[in-house]
Amino acid sequence: MRLTKSWILTLALTGVVALAGCDNNNNAGSNASGESGNSAKLSGSILASGSTALQPLVEQVAEKFMDDHQDVDIQVQGGGSGTGLTQVAEKQVQIGNSDVFAEEKLKDADADKAKALIDHQVAVVAIAAVAHKDTGVDNLTKQQLVDIFTGKITNWKDVGGADQKIQIINRPASSGTRATFEKFALGTKTEDLAGSIQEDSSGTVKKMIGETPGAIGYLALSYLDDSVTTLKYEGTEPSIDNVTSGKYPVWAYEHMYTNGEPDGALKAFLDYFLTDEVQEGDVADLGYIPVSKMQVARDVDGNVTNK
Repeated sequence: MRLTKSWILTLALTGVVALAGCDNNNNAGSNASGESGNSAKLSGSILASGSTALQPLVEQVAEKFMDDHQDVDIQVQGGGSGTGLTQVAEKQVQIGNSDVFAEEKLKDADADKAKALIDHQVAVVAIAAVAHKDTGVDNLTKQQLVDIFTGKITNWKDVGGADQKIQIINRPASSGTRATFEKFALGTKTEDLAGSIQEDSSGTVKKMIGETPGAIGYLALSYLDDSVTTLKYEGTEPSIDNVTSGKYPVWAYEHMYTNGEPDGALKAFLDYFLTDEVQEGDVADLGYIPVSKMQVARDVDGNVTNK
C-alpha cells in the first residue's frame, strides 16, 4: 500500500507518544517509595512478631499501609520482645518488635546475631504500675514496689490500702515490658514468686487486673483506661509530659528490628512509621510518644542525657 505524507506523519507521531509512555513507566518503576502515581507498585508479605506493648500501634499502622498498598500483606503477632528478637535474628520473621535494645536480650552466644540487626526506633513507650480499683492505693514508692514484687509486702494495708492480699500479675522473663519495668521502676530483676500469675499479653494482663481483687501489674500507657487504677511512681504521674521532660523514668524506646537493611515494601512500611501522619497521628492517639517529642535520650546502658 502506498502511504501518503499525512499517514507517514501520523505514524511517526504515534511512535513518539508510545515511546514517551514507555519512558514514563520505566521512570516510575525505579522509585519504590510506594507513593501512588509516581512509583512502582509495592507487593509482598511481611511478618512481624514480638512486643505486645508495641503491637497495637504496629497493627493500626499496618492496616492503613495495606489500605494504600493492596498487594502488601502484613501480619502482626505478639509473644514478647525476646520472641520477636530471636525470630528476626533467625530470619523467621521480617520484623522483630521490641521494648528493649537487642543487645540487652541477645547476649553471650547470641551476641553476634544482635550485631546483624538494624534498629528502627519508631516511638517511646512509658510503663506504669496498675492495680485493681478497690485496693485503695494510687501511689507507690520505688521501695514499696520492690517489696511487693519480691514478696516482702503481701497485703495492701502495709502500703496504706485495703486489708487485702496482693495478687501479682506478671509478665514472662522474655517480655520487654517486664525488662523495662524491672530496670527503671524497680532497679533490679525479680524472681517469679509462688502464687503469682504470668501472662504473655498486655491485653490479658489489663483484663485480669481489672477483674481480680487485690491485683497489681504493669502496662504501657497505650493500654490504660478506667478499668484499672494507674499508680503514681514516687508521687509522679506517668503522663506524656512527665516522660518527655525526663521527670518520669519508666520508659523505653519502641524498636522494630530487621535482619539487615530493609528494602522494597519492608522499607516503605518502616519509613511510613516516621512520617508526620503516623508520628503525630497514630503514635500520639494510641498513647505512645513520638521520638521527636523527647527532651531526653537514653542509651543501651540506661544512661539519660538531655537532647
